[in-house]
Amino acid sequence: MINKVINIDVDYQAMGIEPSPRQTTLTTYILDDRNINNSLLKSRPAVIVCPGGGYSGTSPREAEPIAMKYCAAGFHTFVLDYSVAPACWPAATCELSKAVAYVREISAEHNIDPNKIFVCGFSAGGHLTASLGVHWNHPDVITYSGVNNGENKPNGIILGYPVITGNLDITHKGTINTFVGGREEVKPLASLEDYVSEDTPQTFIWHTFSDNAVPVANSLLFANALEKHKVKFELHIYPDGVHGLSLGDMTSVPNEPMVVNAVQNWIDMSIRWINEM
Repeated sequence: MINKVINIDVDYQAMGIEPSPRQTTLTTYILDDRNINNSLLKSRPAVIVCPGGGYSGTSPREAEPIAMKYCAAGFHTFVLDYSVAPACWPAATCELSKAVAYVREISAEHNIDPNKIFVCGFSAGGHLTASLGVHWNHPDVITYSGVNNGENKPNGIILGYPVITGNLDITHKGTINTFVGGREEVKPLASLEDYVSEDTPQTFIWHTFSDNAVPVANSLLFANALEKHKVKFELHIYPDGVHGLSLGDMTSVPNEPMVVNAVQNWIDMSIRWINEM
C-alpha cells in the first residue's frame, strides 16, 4: 500500500475569504500494484472520504476506519482533511474538486478506474460531498480549483447522515453558518437540494430516523430532488441511531450506545453499489 500525505492548496486571498487554520491534506491508501497485477480486476474503483465535523474540524472516526473498509473491498481510498472555519465557501469544495481531479490524473499510474471515482462524506463532510456533486461545474469551483472539462466530477457520491439544506429549521445550523461565512449572497448555495440537476452524480444515501442533530429530512430532500431530475439513487433509512455513527460498530464509535447492529450493513451495501456501477 502507498500511504502518503499530499498537500492540497487553494488561494484563500483570491477567493476573498479567511484562510483555514490548518493545511489541507489528502492521505492516500493506494493498493499495492503487485497484488492488483496478479488479480483478475486490474483497474479498481477509488473512494475519497470526507469526514464530518461541522466544517470546524474533521472526525478521525469517519476517516481511516471508513478507508480501511473500502481498501478491504479492493478499492483505492483517500481521506481529505479539508479547510475548516474560518474558511468558508468555496474553499473546501474547491479542495475536493482538486482531489477528484488528482485521483483521476494518477489513475493510469496506479490502476485506478477513471470512470469509478467516488466521494463518500458524513454529516458536514456529506454536505461537502453533495456540494461538489451539485456545484462541480459552478464558476467559482472551476476558477479556484483550476479544473476544466469535468475532471472534478465524481462518478458517484455516498452520503452518510448528510447536512443538505440551508433551511435552519431542519438542518445543522453550525455547518450551514460556517459554509456561508456570514455572506448573504452565499446562503442560497448552501441548500444543495435546490441545485440538483441531471448532471448530478448517482447517489447512495443512508441516515437514521432518530438522528436529532441532522434531521432525516435532509436526506429525504436530496432524494426527492434526485428523483425529480431522474438521477438514480439508493436510499436507506434506519429507524434507530444517534448522529455520527460512522460504521456503527465498536471499531468506530466512542461508547456502547452508539453500537447499532442494524446500520452496520450500510458499508457493504455501498460496496455492492459501487461494484454495480
